[in-house]
This record gives sequence, structure tokens and C-alpha cells, in this order.
Amino acid sequence: MTVPYQVEPEPAKPSLPGSVVVKPSPEEVIDAVAGEIVAHAIDAVRRHGDFHLALSGGSTPFPLYRHLMIDPDCRAFPWSRTHIWIVDERRVPFDHEKSNWRQIDEILVQHSGMPAEHAHPMLAMRDDADTAYEQQLKDALRWRDKGHDRLDYVILGMGDDGHTASLFPHSPALRDNGRWVLINSGPKVTPPDRVTMTYTLLNSAKHLAVLCVGEKKKTMIARIAAGGHAHEDLPILGIKPASGTLRWYLDQAACP
Repeated sequence: MTVPYQVEPEPAKPSLPGSVVVKPSPEEVIDAVAGEIVAHAIDAVRRHGDFHLALSGGSTPFPLYRHLMIDPDCRAFPWSRTHIWIVDERRVPFDHEKSNWRQIDEILVQHSGMPAEHAHPMLAMRDDADTAYEQQLKDALRWRDKGHDRLDYVILGMGDDGHTASLFPHSPALRDNGRWVLINSGPKVTPPDRVTMTYTLLNSAKHLAVLCVGEKKKTMIARIAAGGHAHEDLPILGIKPASGTLRWYLDQAACP
């Protein structure tokens, strides 16, 4: 008897701001994001001569960074023309176990062959960590044509409380007043204090990707999809690109 061919149904996509990509597993999410980053990097270098990539820390993005280093399909990545920035950093020394840059440096910077001057850590322990990093960004991007003087691609995560970068619910940095980078501190910020990119800078980027995988993200994804919340309560909702794109990458476990 002939068995009829069955097409697997498309995974259900929650209604989120921007577009949504759902993959069955975290590994497939990483593969999809990596392919997109490579394509964006090649296009940015062709158009502008360089690629400005901002990276977040955390357990979800780090496997993606390893994937970029070891997957044969990522060999075309133009590391020699890439600038790496960091979305946020704890105010700890570089050798501290909670330093995001320490792990990004160990995974990517040391093995990519990129020019040392294209790696831009936040000097988070400095009193002027925020203003100094903001000036670095402006100095690096001002050579581009107007309208393209922005980050090309930003990798974001989302905490179980709806925070992204180091923009925590009801924390001072949610009121950025046009600043690109701020020190975020106080009782609403999970210690230690942070240095973080602001909505002003993030929302000017050409493309933002939010990575959410695992069962722990399901409740927050459901809250966002239900609507009715302000960005002060769920800071991820403050990510609203002015003239760029926002795409969520979820695995099936994270979907309500």
C-alpha cells in the first residue's frame, strides 16, 4: 500500500513586534542566524567597506559565536573588515568570570584574524566608561555616508524579566535622552552595575536579531504576544528600529 507523503506543519509563530523565525531546535536557530549574519556582513563590506557588528553576552549567543568560528559555511565571513562592538558589559575587570568581553575575546577575537583595532571592548571600570565608548562609536561610524552611519547588525538576548542589553525594568537607562551608551545602576539593575547601549543607538541599527531559546522563555514570549505592556515593564518592547528590521529567532520550546 502506498503511504501518502506528509508535509510537516510549519511551527506556530507567536505574534511579536517585527518578524519571527521559529526553528525546531536551538542548533537550527543558531544555523539560521549565522547564515544571515554572514550574508549581512558580505553585503555591508561590499556597500560600505566595513561591517559593524554588536554582540551580547549570555548563554544563548555564545554558541552562535562558536558556530561562526567552526562552521565551514561561515568561512566567507569578512573578519578583516569587521568591527566588533559589545552591547553591554558588567562593571568588572576583563579577567572576571562575568565579563562578557572576556568570553567574546576568547571565542572570536583571538581566532578570527580580525585587526586588533577593530575589536572594541567597553572599559567598564572607568568612571567615564559610557561617554568614552559612545565617542568610540561616533568616531568609527562618522566616516560612513549619512544614513549609513549606524550599526549594521546587533545580536540581542532577552532575560526572563523581559530585559534586553542591560536595560532592566524601571531602571534609569530606559530614559536615555538621546545618549548612545549609559551606565545603568541602582536597585532595579541586577548587580553588578552595567554599561549598556541605549534605545537611541540600538533602534538606529540596520538589523536587530533577538535570540530566545528554551522553555524558560515561553512565559515571557506569551506576555509579549498578548500585548498591553509598556517598555518600562518589559524593556524588550522598547526595541523599535527607526529604519531597520527586527527579527526574533525562537526554538519550538520557547513558543507558547
